[in-house]
Amino acid sequence: MIRRLALLALVVVSVALPLAARADTTEVGGIKFENSVSLGSARLQLNGAGVRYKAVFKVYAAGLYLNARAATPEAVLGAGGARRMHVVMLREIDANELGKLFTRGMEQNASREEFSKVIPGVIKMSEIFSQRKKLASGDSFSIDYVPGVGSIIVVNGKPASEPIKEPEFFNALMKIWLGKSPADAQLKEALLGRSVTPSGNRDSYN
Repeated sequence: MIRRLALLALVVVSVALPLAARADTTEVGGIKFENSVSLGSARLQLNGAGVRYKAVFKVYAAGLYLNARAATPEAVLGAGGARRMHVVMLREIDANELGKLFTRGMEQNASREEFSKVIPGVIKMSEIFSQRKKLASGDSFSIDYVPGVGSIIVVNGKPASEPIKEPEFFNALMKIWLGKSPADAQLKEALLGRSVTPSGNRDSYN
């Protein structure tokens, strides 16, 4: 009887572990995002995640991490503490071209005065992407904001440069996805954790 109970317990544990593992992540576009991550001394939660499309092609999956839930761009941009934007490529892309698109997106969503304040950070970001030549499917990068330190660009798990110290840089970058002219309107909704009505085979996180 004891042996039978021990075997039953072993089966329950073996079934529960995979379920627990799945509960710790959210899958979007075939990419698993951790539901919570550590950044410095902060514990951040996945606010939302979605896929960036170019026409009908998946370009990358992106996840936004905050220390408190935010359902509007204003709440994200006004959030205090550490924050992270994590991007995983779903197809190969010219890294230099991606850097140029990010720069253009920042410029389109900022006033001239706002953009002038982040030019040093934009130059550093452009250098990081131009040095890599290309980003392959499966490559990833994060932009981590740590109060008192600045924005750190991490490529495939390794810091790519010294922190970008301009405090306005992270919010200017976030406006690429959450600004008035976002890169992808449905991705904007997904990052904010809002319900997105599926269009074709688009993926979103609610």
